[in-house]
Amino acid sequence: MSVSSRLLLPLLAGAAAWAAEPAGPGAFANSNLPAPYPAPAVTAQPPAENGYLKLGFDQLSSYVFTPPAFDPAADPNAKPPTGEEQIPPIVKSWHGKKAAVTGFMVPVRMEKGLVVEFLLMRNTLACCFGMVPNMNEWVIVKMKQGVAPLMDVPVLLYGQLKVGALFENGYLTGLYELEAERMIEVES
Repeated sequence: MSVSSRLLLPLLAGAAAWAAEPAGPGAFANSNLPAPYPAPAVTAQPPAENGYLKLGFDQLSSYVFTPPAFDPAADPNAKPPTGEEQIPPIVKSWHGKKAAVTGFMVPVRMEKGLVVEFLLMRNTLACCFGMVPNMNEWVIVKMKQGVAPLMDVPVLLYGQLKVGALFENGYLTGLYELEAERMIEVES
């Protein structure tokens, strides 16, 4: 695992835990804008296209997730709390399914000039403007074959989605992981 991965994921996870309360009602429909509150709760399965669930961050972040307090340094043998009881059953039902998700790449691991692990973010504001995203506003993406880095450009990823608490070195680092098969640049 790269240094950037070891530093960035816990930083985002920790930052999400202490983020201030959102400052306004409603959710933004445009994925390029921050959502001060989650979108309305998802009550139906998303549409599928060619065997892939079409998921957006309006669905992935449609609930409030508060990372549970835990310090792995205090007791390295303690089992960390997952907070998975906060994830709605309909969202949990997407675990193991093929999904297509659009977002913005933040590379965390490269090999031979290609990105093999990155965060797929709801928007670019966390990177450029220092806004702290909620833990359900990013997907950890792993691509065995690697792809060219594409910053500030929306990308569409296809792969198998994992839903549930993800840990690294005892720290909760995310709720979603995508084992990506392919990536397509989204034209504006």
